[in-house]
Amino acid sequence: MAAADIDWLTLEGSSFSGRSFSSVWAVALATYGVGDVVTTIAIVYFVPTFTEANPAIRWAIQSFGGGGFLGLKLLVIYCCLGVSIWGGVLDEDPLLYYGPPVLLTVMGLGVTGFNLSLLFS
Repeated sequence: MAAADIDWLTLEGSSFSGRSFSSVWAVALATYGVGDVVTTIAIVYFVPTFTEANPAIRWAIQSFGGGGFLGLKLLVIYCCLGVSIWGGVLDEDPLLYYGPPVLLTVMGLGVTGFNLSLLFS
């Protein structure tokens, strides 16, 4: 693959900065990626009175264990990252650029908070 083939992977020439990209995705990964994963694993594996409410995640955990759960989480993160890069950067659309990580952050905060309330209730 020639260097010219990957020019679209940069933020140069777009109205977005690398710092904003890193910042919004760091927060999204901290809340949705780490917070939700850690609290969900704590509930599913260490609290016998609770089970996973999401049927897709419950199926992944029952079929493939923690790896299935992490695989689904990574799939969601990569799909959102793709929308953010291809839709946001290439089309210069701020909603597509910032929307996916903001959505993951909101979901991560909500689910992590809910999981923490279950753990400490």
